Amino acid sequence: MQKPLPTLFPIRYTALLLCVLALLWAGVVAVQRVQGGLALGWPTGAALALCALLVLLGLYDLIQPHHAILRNYPVIGHLRYLLETIRPEIRQYFIEGDREAEPFSRAQRSLVYQRAKGEPDNRPFGTLLDVSESGYEWINHSLAPTRIASHDFRVWVGGTPQQPSPSVSPCTQPYAMSVFNISAMSFGALSANAILALNQGAKIGGFAHDTGEGSISRYHRVHGGDLVWEIASGYFGCRNADGSFNPDRFAEQASAPQVKMIEIKLSQGAKPGQGGMLLGPKVTPEIAEARGVPAWQDCISPPSHSAFATPIELLQFVARLRMLSGGKPTGFKLCIGHPWEWFAIAKAMRETGITPDFITVDGAEGGTGAAPVEFSDHVGAPLQEGLQLVHHTLVGLNLRDRVRIGCAGKVVSAFDLARMLALGADWCNAARGFMMALGCVQAQSCHTGRCPTGVATQDARRQRALVVPDKAQRVAQLHRSTLHAFKELLQAAGLSHPSEITTEHIVRRISATEVRPLARLLTPLQPGALLDTAPGMLDALPNLYRLYWPMADAHSFQPAPQR
Repeated sequence: MQKPLPTLFPIRYTALLLCVLALLWAGVVAVQRVQGGLALGWPTGAALALCALLVLLGLYDLIQPHHAILRNYPVIGHLRYLLETIRPEIRQYFIEGDREAEPFSRAQRSLVYQRAKGEPDNRPFGTLLDVSESGYEWINHSLAPTRIASHDFRVWVGGTPQQPSPSVSPCTQPYAMSVFNISAMSFGALSANAILALNQGAKIGGFAHDTGEGSISRYHRVHGGDLVWEIASGYFGCRNADGSFNPDRFAEQASAPQVKMIEIKLSQGAKPGQGGMLLGPKVTPEIAEARGVPAWQDCISPPSHSAFATPIELLQFVARLRMLSGGKPTGFKLCIGHPWEWFAIAKAMRETGITPDFITVDGAEGGTGAAPVEFSDHVGAPLQEGLQLVHHTLVGLNLRDRVRIGCAGKVVSAFDLARMLALGADWCNAARGFMMALGCVQAQSCHTGRCPTGVATQDARRQRALVVPDKAQRVAQLHRSTLHAFKELLQAAGLSHPSEITTEHIVRRISATEVRPLARLLTPLQPGALLDTAPGMLDALPNLYRLYWPMADAHSFQPAPQR
């Protein structure tokens, strides 16, 4: 077989060759000008310098050992890396369809932006959705619509002023929670201006702002908006030097009138089962002050709590925090993982008589925190499954009326809100939706410190882009507009209050020829169904309970051995 003739100058080196030729041409022009007694001039000098730099870059590309593309395609290969860096922007602005969700579609983002700005959000010419596609959902309307006086829907957490919760160490300061609130986002993950705008927006709209695990910063306190203080495994804001829980520091902060509820974070949707670390260079004096840690040193958030180790100890910790806070509603947040662990907590409620005032269910599809891709994509239960499990278990134990349920996970529209409340939630939280109200453009550079809109960065110059008074109004407007749309949905369905919406009202297409209400697709438990311990009674329950309920032990998060 005849061997191919060797190529004297591979075509892939053409860009470098052109740079060499351009350098020679610029050099000849420069020499001619000098010999003619003319000044070199900045155009000629600049061209000569640029060509020289490109030739040197090409020669370096040929010998550098790290990038194969640059060794084979000197100079021109850099175009590939340039295009790669702006690929997300090119896709988002020129290629992505209105309904492609990565993670939020252009249609979802546009809805948030319009509502946050108070602009009309009506759309002409019908839906863009394929109503014949499997998975399409809608809410059934009524021929007898209602009229609701106000969109300010609220639910009491921790009993009511007239009827305190019957839990051991009961709540004595119940809180009237809006059905739509700001989910957990820490100062440190978000900028100071973002925290200021979120809290001022919450103050204007009269809804709650979750601090995230980074504790209460000085920026949370400026405007006095209602706070849900999240206590995570690092016990930031209420810790000893060794990272253990400090009850005195907790009581001091929890007594502030601005703090309305206490939330113990067991896990989060972004990275359930994993702790975290804020690297020392990011631990500024302001972040260190809020968290109660040394400045400029690595800030560790362990994967598990040190204040308790069993389900019963968890509930005892709930009761302790409720007492130390002066009787404020206290609960916990989790993303559902092993079913027997949640069942163990539920059994501990029955055994101790201690119930949390609320449980916040985080869906695995949620989360503003940066996480390894495997955790984002494949760890934790999605919101629908987690929310249904918590709701039905509490119903099966006759505890649902004592424990309120919040939820979080890609809730941005009034229909999202209606759907989650139909599945069993009492209220919804949103993080990324309110970030968009602040101006977030979904650049997905939150973890780099180079957020283009000043939302998720500690760079003081970048933060200046976020004007607090303007964005605070947008946060409040998003809340107001979403709840107004939610009110209109309820009215169209013939309902008078969010508590009336059920899975009978939400319909899902499951094939081209069949639709069913969610009530027919999701298997509920009857009240008290988990209280009957007679032999064979579990056999009538769904497999999840039949298989995992016997494995749960109120004294351990480990599964009990099966006979």
